[in-house]
Amino acid sequence: MIYVALLRGINVGGKNKINMKQLKQAFEQAGMTQVITYINSGNIIFASELPQHELPAILQRKILEAFSLEIPVMIRNLIEITAVIEALPEDWTNDDQMKSDVLFLWDTIDDSSIIEQLPLQPNMGTVHYIPGAVLLSIPREHAAQSGMNKLVSSKLYRYMTIRNVNTTREIYRLMQLILNDSVNL
Repeated sequence: MIYVALLRGINVGGKNKINMKQLKQAFEQAGMTQVITYINSGNIIFASELPQHELPAILQRKILEAFSLEIPVMIRNLIEITAVIEALPEDWTNDDQMKSDVLFLWDTIDDSSIIEQLPLQPNMGTVHYIPGAVLLSIPREHAAQSGMNKLVSSKLYRYMTIRNVNTTREIYRLMQLILNDSVNL
């Protein structure tokens, strides 16, 4: 199975620094194969025969052992990431005109009622819930007034990890690359 590990809170503001080359090696030492890291924010694409529900604990232990850091690890499989990609409007971007993100949710808050709990001001953006994620897009000109800057200080924030749509699409592309390599072996 092809997976992505979404690490929460690494290499942010000089805290929880982890070198991506060393992280790749740690994942390989933990038995993951075809490991690819993407940017420094903790996106690791890999293959494994292990069941998805076992992977977070295994990888969190390995990160603790290798880096002495307790980092939450969210695992999504290719089917789940495909569902996100299919739900993302094609015209959503993360650029100077639009701020578009995927809020990946831990099971603790994975429910459509999460939308009402977000600090998004009315009529400031577009928000959609799909199982496992919230898709959010705000025009850049309204980003500061949207209220979403309050999310970081909310209780909800610790139960999600956020990737912009450009990163999410690249994660999907890399997962497809591993899948295609596996098929061609």
